[in-house]
Amino acid sequence: MKLWARVFLGYFLIVGLSGWFLLRVFVSEVKPGVRDAVEDVMVDSAQLLAELAVDDLLARRLPDGRFAQSVEAYRQRPVKARIWGLEKQTLDFRIYVTDALGVVRYDSGHQAVGEDYSGWRDVARTLRGEYGSRSTRDDPDDTGSSVMHVAAPIRDGDRIVGALTVAKPTRTLEPLIARGEHAVLRQGLLLLGTTLLIGGTFTAWLTLSMGRLVRYARLLAAGSPAEPPSRGKDEIGELSRALAQLRNEVDGRAYVEHYVQHLTHEMKSPLAAIRGAAELLAEPDLPAPERTRFLYNVQTQSERMQTLIDKLLRLAQLEHQRVLEAPAALSASQLLEDLEQAMHAQAARRGITLEFSADPTLSLVGDRFLLGLALSNLVQNALDFSPPGNRVTCTVHQQGEWIRFCVQDQGPGLAEFAGERVFERFFSLPRPDGSPKSTGLGLVLVREIAMLHGGDIRLENAPGGGALATLCILLQAPGQRPGAQAQRPPTAHPP
Repeated sequence: MKLWARVFLGYFLIVGLSGWFLLRVFVSEVKPGVRDAVEDVMVDSAQLLAELAVDDLLARRLPDGRFAQSVEAYRQRPVKARIWGLEKQTLDFRIYVTDALGVVRYDSGHQAVGEDYSGWRDVARTLRGEYGSRSTRDDPDDTGSSVMHVAAPIRDGDRIVGALTVAKPTRTLEPLIARGEHAVLRQGLLLLGTTLLIGGTFTAWLTLSMGRLVRYARLLAAGSPAEPPSRGKDEIGELSRALAQLRNEVDGRAYVEHYVQHLTHEMKSPLAAIRGAAELLAEPDLPAPERTRFLYNVQTQSERMQTLIDKLLRLAQLEHQRVLEAPAALSASQLLEDLEQAMHAQAARRGITLEFSADPTLSLVGDRFLLGLALSNLVQNALDFSPPGNRVTCTVHQQGEWIRFCVQDQGPGLAEFAGERVFERFFSLPRPDGSPKSTGLGLVLVREIAMLHGGDIRLENAPGGGALATLCILLQAPGQRPGAQAQRPPTAHPP
């Protein structure tokens, strides 16, 4: 079960069921509450009427006395009252009076005059000086025929001479009870729905936060750049920072392990060549030409190891550099002039023509040394794969907010299997002329330099043959190494 489902289900079971239980309790208390309130009013009414009936009862003129006349007038009064949105149009009290023996002497309903009510709970308890009340059905089989009776003693001094009972059918209370139950149920369901909505919102927030944290963790595990989902001081922020710190520590260990493994592998060949040459040079009868050749091999392999170490140190520095240390305004044409001066002699020895083209007015912001290093690596690769008598071109132009440096050779082009691997550390292709492979770090350095300038590097086969390397950088250098750029470098080939 998903996390959001478990959280919401748990919240629903706790809050929803608790809320529903309380709602049922409140609804079940509406009916008793209304009846208690009505009984309280009936007690007051019975006490008041008992005081008014005492004179007529003692004078034995209840049926036609002043009290009976007043009750009959009450029963004939028109009434139209709006109570809680319900309209009351009838007066529902039935009033009867018994003497000290419990015999009915007056009944406003003209139903029980002369009958013995001494056995009824309301009369019997009242004549004993206790509180008397009862609820009795007119029809034993009809639950809606229940009538509430509340009695009050009629006193002559301290002597109880009779009882007066006020009766009210409970069916007259049903509309009020039903309305109260509906109101409580409606408001309770609204409150329960609001509570569940709040719970759903909280669950969604928690699920989204955890989802962002999971995606962040996956990006960290994949080694991709990622922004923490929260930088606050809450638990999500703390966990984000803990994951980032763990990633840094793991990356550091993996970085060291990775470099040690590759460095060991790459240095085996030159060290073996140097050791073999040294053993041969130790022989006293080694001919002079052979001695010279082996000394040259020692020197060549030593230079290769030095180049490898220098590039590894530079690459390590670039990989941990977050921002350009000294960005400055640069002239694109001046960058190419410096590059031509640095590479001209080497190209001439190989019989290769270098062609450079740049708009003299084109300028950019970046690090002169790093850009020069990147371009020299690209031109060096082009020279390594160009047969004598061919041409290497280097152009630069602006496309929107991007500067594009394009280096193209006329060599054999890029092998299909190498397309995805040319930017791997220590991966190098054999040279067409059989010369030794490079360190396999040049294009890795170029990519790091491109990323520091907010761009990227592509290497592909040119439409007319040969390989085409395109270095795209932002016209204005970014403030920090981008994790994900808002706009990708342009992909069109140069005109």
